[in-house]
Amino acid sequence: MARRTTTRGLLAAATAGVALLVPAGTVVAAPAPAGAALPQARIFMVNPVQSTGDENLADGRDSATAVPESAYALASLRNLDASGRLSGRWASVRSETGAPAAVSAAASYNRHDDQFEQVMAYFWVNEAQEYLQGLGFGSELPGANDRQQPVRINQWGADNSFFTDKKDEIRFGKGGVDDAEDAEVIVHEYGHAVHEAQVPGFGSSAEAGAIGEAFGDYLAVAVGEHAVQAYGWQRRADLACVADWDSVPYSAAPHCLRRVDGNKTYADLEGEVHADGEIWSRALFDIRKALGARTADRIIVNAQFGFAPDTSFRDAALKTIATARSMYGAAAADAVRAAFAARQIPGVA
Repeated sequence: MARRTTTRGLLAAATAGVALLVPAGTVVAAPAPAGAALPQARIFMVNPVQSTGDENLADGRDSATAVPESAYALASLRNLDASGRLSGRWASVRSETGAPAAVSAAASYNRHDDQFEQVMAYFWVNEAQEYLQGLGFGSELPGANDRQQPVRINQWGADNSFFTDKKDEIRFGKGGVDDAEDAEVIVHEYGHAVHEAQVPGFGSSAEAGAIGEAFGDYLAVAVGEHAVQAYGWQRRADLACVADWDSVPYSAAPHCLRRVDGNKTYADLEGEVHADGEIWSRALFDIRKALGARTADRIIVNAQFGFAPDTSFRDAALKTIATARSMYGAAAADAVRAAFAARQIPGVA
């Protein structure tokens, strides 16, 4: 297969052992369940803008003091192998800059350390796959990228990240806010890996590419919100805003890379996959609101197994409607149809 990359698209312009944040902002690790002495890691609670609500945060050249202590939490690193590195069942992380992160030190890194991004990448890729596993993918439903996902940090010195099917690898860039500091950027790129695992070569047409970008944005929102609910974190920014922290250097407040609740319709297609993806992601977000997160996400992900690499909005919408009907019946199918009809997808009445 020819080399193909799927990019984030903007250049420079767990329930166990999670930490509790006491009012003074001190991080205190809650005890892990008996027999589950899992390594602890210091991570961002999705991203600092989302957890603090502070739209005035700035990168400060990776300064440790640019982000308050209250943006961090301690959480368990699950599914690790015995290597002592960030390698495990669902993710394997290596870095192009700095020393490799040590699991034994994962609770001590902050954003000034190159190793912090490595820890973030491992935690959030694992979290994304665990979320899919929790929906039944890999057990009652087919697995969706249920393998060890290779990840490289700071592959370029540019503010860009992408998934490449050359090695089925995710690569996170550096520049501005380092991309792997924002969980929604991490999970967005993981969404491309999920699509490629489900349908090899996915994204070979403009509309399929837009669907890919939309699903990445949607999955980022879904996984982040699931973590907020599971761990009892605070979310103080708009759920529909994607990558609030990564987008600080190149967007006006309130900072968003993109949104999943916009008003675009099919008539607004412009031939740029990230912009056009906002049509599809709004439909997915509406399905979520209509059916609830679990039901919606089981339908959305399961339908993707039936997409073609060059699928159109029309064909993908009809496949998703049919999947809703087969899984949950006519009422669910009607809700999915209404979401796509509101986006004026051709062939969806």
